[in-house]
Amino acid sequence: MYKRLVVSLFISLSLFACSESKPPIIVQQESESIVSHGKWILDENDQVMADPQTSGLIAFQGQLVSISDGSALEAQQRKLHFIAPDSATLTGSSNSFSLSSRVKRSCFNAYLTNAPDLEALAVDPRNPNVLYTVTEDATRTGTFSSRCEKKYEDTGSTDYPTLLVRLERDDSGKVEMTHVRPLQYALSMEVGNFPNDGIEGMAMDDSGTLYLALEKDKAGQPRIFSLVIDDEFWTHTGFAALEEPSLTLPSFASGAHPINGLTLYTPPQSTDTFLLAAARNDDELWIIDTDNNVDTKRVPLSFVVDTTNACEPYTMDNASIEGLAVIDNTLWLVNDPWKKNYLKNITCDGESAAYQAYAPLLFSLPLKDAWFH
Repeated sequence: MYKRLVVSLFISLSLFACSESKPPIIVQQESESIVSHGKWILDENDQVMADPQTSGLIAFQGQLVSISDGSALEAQQRKLHFIAPDSATLTGSSNSFSLSSRVKRSCFNAYLTNAPDLEALAVDPRNPNVLYTVTEDATRTGTFSSRCEKKYEDTGSTDYPTLLVRLERDDSGKVEMTHVRPLQYALSMEVGNFPNDGIEGMAMDDSGTLYLALEKDKAGQPRIFSLVIDDEFWTHTGFAALEEPSLTLPSFASGAHPINGLTLYTPPQSTDTFLLAAARNDDELWIIDTDNNVDTKRVPLSFVVDTTNACEPYTMDNASIEGLAVIDNTLWLVNDPWKKNYLKNITCDGESAAYQAYAPLLFSLPLKDAWFH
């Protein structure tokens, strides 16, 4: 009897202690699927944007800006592409990124000059002409010099380091790769060696904290890391060590559930900032409070193409969202045409040419206030 009383008292005290601290954060699965309508991104001649392999999206001066990865058509690579959101019109593209003398002198000159696999895009809220991108699948780099290989071998993950690249746009609109630093994971993070399943989403907050979303780690789980870019950050050329903030992400027993896009959003009259993550394989939007005050939510999405090619509107078989950006209270989403699955979306001949050109679509949906409470 005495033992039972002691145990009972211990449990009661434990529950009381827990009640005094923050409640545990859980992941909520929304039951209702949200329909997002999309349009083909067309140029001024009403031609689709051919094979850009879109891998990031930001909002910039009322427009959307995307970037292409290393498997896009050569004419699309190493450029910023500007899109008018309401009409889904491609309004222009930047120059092919030039390289500063600092980057040319680095160990990464050859890779960044040829066909870097740029996989995300973030804008610095402290200076909208400064952007960041990150590389993936750097195995195509080839062999480093022995000096460079020794200097950058301790990545904590892949054989070749993931590179964080600073871009700057000048008054004429020209874009330069001004700085580059390799990223380093602590071995205790157990990220694993997956050259083509690396960082796929980035977003920066007002304080200079850059969030980086990893497709999968050694256990097959998506992760979000961070680092702070301050005034001293780009004065160094060595590894930038990643940290892991205390965020609540969904976890999975099996399967591939990568994060392929990331953006930040602070709701009106709120002090909490949320990460919005695109879970490409799951067709879901994950809503993650960076302060852990609100439960993480998984919102299922379905993507409907509003076509003008004598085809009825239809739900895509495979959308593969890889870019997110917020303008006012609207979330804009762009897809990366996944060549393995993209042609499965063809429902009538009127759209065959667009799919065969691996053209992307621009989707949108209003942000619901209930998601952030």
